[in-house]
Amino acid sequence: MADLPVALSAEDNKLVVLARATRARTRAAEGAAVRDSDGRTYAAATVDLPSLQLSAVQVCIGMAVASGSRGLEALVLLGEAEGLTEPDAAAVRDFAGDDVVIHVADGAGKLR
Repeated sequence: MADLPVALSAEDNKLVVLARATRARTRAAEGAAVRDSDGRTYAAATVDLPSLQLSAVQVCIGMAVASGSRGLEALVLLGEAEGLTEPDAAAVRDFAGDDVVIHVADGAGKLR
């Protein structure tokens, strides 16, 4: 039986658009976007400076925490990765638990 394509909700599709635009604008390795438990969205790209390296997911979570968010509903990661790295997954669990909807896609936004 063939795998059926995953259909995104309209709200999750917005996260794909935000992550794709952020990644394209910054020409970063990854783009990510999250929706917090209040419905606010945050989008970010990889930070790769000599003195600071953060994944796009880590930046999104940091932005949500700094804005007073109490959790996440959904996360989208765009780039070459097949899934979240362990540090990213740990950050998601630490901040939001295990019930976060996670979508991973290629740089163009095609879901894996």
